[in-house]
Amino acid sequence: MKSNYDILGNHIRLIDTRNRESITDRVLGINIDKFFMPSVANVIGTDLSKYKLITKGKFACNPIHVGRDERLPVALYDEEKPAIVSPAYFMFEVIDNSILNEDYLMMWFRRPEFDRICWLHTDGSVRGGITWDDICRLELPIPPIENQLEIVNSYKAITERIALKQKINDNLDATIYAKFQDMFQKNKEILFSGEQLEDWCIKPLSFLADFKYGKMATSEILCEKGFPVYSGYRIVGYCNKYMFKEPQLVVLARGVSGTGEVRISPPCCHLTNLSIAVLLYDRTYINYLLYYLENDNLISLDSGSAQSQITINDLSMHKVMLPPYSKVVEFDNIAKQLRSIIDENNKEIEVLEELKKVLLTTISSR
Repeated sequence: MKSNYDILGNHIRLIDTRNRESITDRVLGINIDKFFMPSVANVIGTDLSKYKLITKGKFACNPIHVGRDERLPVALYDEEKPAIVSPAYFMFEVIDNSILNEDYLMMWFRRPEFDRICWLHTDGSVRGGITWDDICRLELPIPPIENQLEIVNSYKAITERIALKQKINDNLDATIYAKFQDMFQKNKEILFSGEQLEDWCIKPLSFLADFKYGKMATSEILCEKGFPVYSGYRIVGYCNKYMFKEPQLVVLARGVSGTGEVRISPPCCHLTNLSIAVLLYDRTYINYLLYYLENDNLISLDSGSAQSQITINDLSMHKVMLPPYSKVVEFDNIAKQLRSIIDENNKEIEVLEELKKVLLTTISSR
């Protein structure tokens, strides 16, 4: 039923406020997930007075890469302090908030169907841009404002719950790492400075584990879990349940760049041919190595080849500190307790993310 549909151009208008008075030098871009982010463009020597000044309640979108990315990067600015965006961006606002709520409109922009329609309207350029007129010709449902606010409030309640759970998880992870630092960091510095400590030693990682290259899997699997395989060197936490009986650590070892991360793998995802499985002889060491390796200088293992990567040989020979076993057990027990809470929160987050998707897909039926 499309009785409440209207073209977008009847409800939004372009605005072109420039940073002529140099109010701010904070340059933002928009990612394909439709959030503002610090710009990666080199603006040294650039005249920022020509950039567009965006304030709370205004939208911006990058119309250039829609055909390439199959998404329209568009976002609603919700911060109190203004920022600036590229002069090439469209910046616009809702004409009448009593008819169309800006948060409701942003929800519509997040629908996969919206991106597919935008992709169909792209031009024939290499990157596939979209014009302002084409955006204005897009249709969307505009129910009574009370219904819009009801939808928005439901969506906000879900997103706030997700943010709360994620914050709790971040705090729990920080607590585990603080305990790791307290129990091990001082002695690590002593040992690697060349001094000796009774019952503490340095061994190659092969002393604790065996290693195996992963098999090919589609990049979408890792992307869905937040680990895009093209983003350089990362240690990720997903391994093939058919390859190994229990979860292990996984190193994504090709494209070495940036800072690595370590995560313990639930046995629910495939290894890629870009990864190395770390098969521990004693699983008691999983949590210890999780926090040890993610803060170690593994980037130094880059082979320096044309396609930078870490090899099994280099990883197996990497030196790690070996504390007394009782210390490892003590830390593992603490980490297990807190990570069990993290895992439960992650399960709830997954459910809430699905609810968000359902809410977005049902907008057009309201």
